[in-house]
Amino acid sequence: MNRGDDLDDDFVIDDLVALSEDEAAPDADFFSDENDNANDSGSVEEEVAAGESDPRPTATDREAELAKKRKRREKEKERKAKKRKLAETIEVIQSSVADQSPVQLSDFLASHQAKVYSNMSALELEDMRIPASAIADTTSWTGPRTLDQLVDFIIKTNPTLTKRLTQKSKTTGAPTLIFVTGAALRVADVTRVLKDRKLRGDKGGEVAKLFAKHFKLTDHVAYLRRTKVGAAVGTPGRLGKLLCETDALAVSALSHIILDVTWKDSKKRSLLDIPETRDEVFQSVLGGRKVMQAIRKGTIQIYSGRVN
Repeated sequence: MNRGDDLDDDFVIDDLVALSEDEAAPDADFFSDENDNANDSGSVEEEVAAGESDPRPTATDREAELAKKRKRREKEKERKAKKRKLAETIEVIQSSVADQSPVQLSDFLASHQAKVYSNMSALELEDMRIPASAIADTTSWTGPRTLDQLVDFIIKTNPTLTKRLTQKSKTTGAPTLIFVTGAALRVADVTRVLKDRKLRGDKGGEVAKLFAKHFKLTDHVAYLRRTKVGAAVGTPGRLGKLLCETDALAVSALSHIILDVTWKDSKKRSLLDIPETRDEVFQSVLGGRKVMQAIRKGTIQIYSGRVN
């Protein structure tokens, strides 16, 4: 008996079975790479469309970044311009010190003195103020205020000081002039100028050079105790120690103190710009007991002018 298959001879495949057979046999495109790429491309587009951001910067982003950089550069340029203008203003103020009257110079010194004694009341500061009557008037000098003109400057603006500098000192370590400046090299330069015969004549005393660099305090004490000096040039630190901590530098013949307030060092700092030297000027030189008493008595005058 021939059995064959189990289907009836009149069996017909219905539509549902035919469709299933078509799905079970995919064509060649199903395994193609092009088909995968097409699907991937579609996925990226769909993700972007769904709201995911593109990490690459847009033209708008670049413009915004450039605008920020331009703004930063403009702010930096403005800051430098303000700093330069402030420096120029300070320069003008300091240069104009030379042309000020004794009253104005008294105010100028008082403003710096207040920085030293910041905890004092206004009444206490006023009591320590250098009065205008104790400040020499040098507004009559119209020439350049440079170191090479210092001798002529003293001769023209203060004949009394000039006469005293030509006289022989009677006591050792008792100058008639103290010149206060901020640096050792400046001390050496001023000392050479003050040794001019136009000031000292034939009988004038020695010019003492007083600064801490290379010299011990005991060396200066010994020098002053054996030497008759007409003028003493020094830094405020060394002058202050000699005036307040020893008896080697006397004020018995002292009639004038010159403050080198507008000369600047290599860092563009003046005598009163540096907190340490400013403190020493007002605490141990001008503020020293012996000097302050003499200023109040009217026996010492202060020069506070420009000698560059």
